[in-house]
Amino acid sequence: MTVHIGAKPGDIAETVLLPGDPYRAKWAAETFLSDARLVNEVRGMLGFTGTWKGNPVTIHGSGMGMPSLSIYVNELIRDYDAQTLIRIGSTGGMQDHVGLRDVIIAMTSSTLNSPSSGIFRELNFAPCADYGLLRAAADAAAARGVTSHVGGIYSSDVFYDERPDLNQEMTRHGILAVEMEAAELYTLAARYGRRALAVLTVSDHLNTGEALPSEDREKSFGDMVEIALEAAFA
Repeated sequence: MTVHIGAKPGDIAETVLLPGDPYRAKWAAETFLSDARLVNEVRGMLGFTGTWKGNPVTIHGSGMGMPSLSIYVNELIRDYDAQTLIRIGSTGGMQDHVGLRDVIIAMTSSTLNSPSSGIFRELNFAPCADYGLLRAAADAAAARGVTSHVGGIYSSDVFYDERPDLNQEMTRHGILAVEMEAAELYTLAARYGRRALAVLTVSDHLNTGEALPSEDREKSFGDMVEIALEAAFA
């Protein structure tokens, strides 16, 4: 048990999927895991452990933004020995060839600032995914016939962005999509020698203004979850 996770020793699997929304964690656990049981509900951040094709898996909410994710990932690694951590969540498209419901497999994640920025001082650390997970996720997407894109994303530290000029530069430099957590996840995985990846579903588009209706989002996220699970155990 930690400050933010009430799970007992052995309650957390070595493989952890991390949606931001705790209720998305509940949906994913009930939909994709066998014998899923609640292992954490401290501060309403739900975590569930079950099995997928006989493999133990935990699906645990991480909250919104890098500071929140940093708390949970630090505790999952240091106190529960999580080895493979895959973020699953929504993202905003930033390239014209990226469409709604497409899956983004994040190779790198750029950011202005993260909870780890103070460690590096003047250094611009380049957070990246685990290559084995990345390759396995791309293969899983192709096998399922899912339209996917592998490349760099942008982890913003704000939701209501007041920097349209920065978004233009991200787009100009080939950034596929924007979200709010992956850069810190990749940095923590590098620090502790763990495997990390972000597999994301495009739910809206910054250039076109398109967005999935809320009732369609859950239905569109199934491919993302299964790609993440297949990559974890490839």
